Amino acid sequence: MRRAHLLFAAVLLLCTACSGDTESDSGKSAKAVEHGAAVRAAIERTSADRVRVDQKIELRDVDRPTTYVFTISGAFDLAGDRGRLTVEFEDSGMDPVEEVFVGDTVYLRGSRLVGEGEWASAVRSEARTRFFLRAPLNDPEHLLRQVKAMRQVSNEGEEKVNGARAVHYRGTIDHATASLGMTAKTKQGLNEIRETLGDDMPVYADVWVDAKGRAVQARLSCFGGVEAMTTLTLSDFGTQVKAEAPSAERIVPVTAGEDVLLA
Repeated sequence: MRRAHLLFAAVLLLCTACSGDTESDSGKSAKAVEHGAAVRAAIERTSADRVRVDQKIELRDVDRPTTYVFTISGAFDLAGDRGRLTVEFEDSGMDPVEEVFVGDTVYLRGSRLVGEGEWASAVRSEARTRFFLRAPLNDPEHLLRQVKAMRQVSNEGEEKVNGARAVHYRGTIDHATASLGMTAKTKQGLNEIRETLGDDMPVYADVWVDAKGRAVQARLSCFGGVEAMTTLTLSDFGTQVKAEAPSAERIVPVTAGEDVLLA
């Protein structure tokens, strides 16, 4: 687990090698504004619905054969702030963690923070992440908020997502958006990199919008000596969501940042 933590920390140092062309401010600003408006409208439309959630967080050290992968899946009522997710750290030997979101409280079962048969509870709005490109408590709405703020947006053409055609938009997110929800220590590391670069660290944001104007996939990515990518795929719009708080006697308040599967 310490190795995984160090690898995430390394992303902060190695993403300075991120490179790639972005749209210039001159000549393309009108189109960028138009595309940005399309992305925001699509995320707002998706955020008013109930969806199936499938998320994948990948860290790859190019100097070693190991890839660290987190997978999150379940159903979420984005408008009602309720959902149920299962979180796994592939090939780690750790048991999956089940998360139930009910308003501003997240209940956790299977976490090493509590005993068998107990549920941990954490305050959603107060949760922070220690890792780069990782949402606190694996909150899918956090990533949607980040990509909704994407800038320098371009239309990359049509691709297939969930078996259907979708328009692919690409842009970047600024420093404040990239550091949203980070712990003070992690944010400090990101600030130091920004000062060294003299500009925001390049973090790409991608959103795919289907024919109904819904955001069906979103991604944040940075590539360098370590590759980091978080991809959120949304499907089965209108799906039923079952998310109820467990009984009070089984709940133990915790600090979510102490479990790698949660932050």
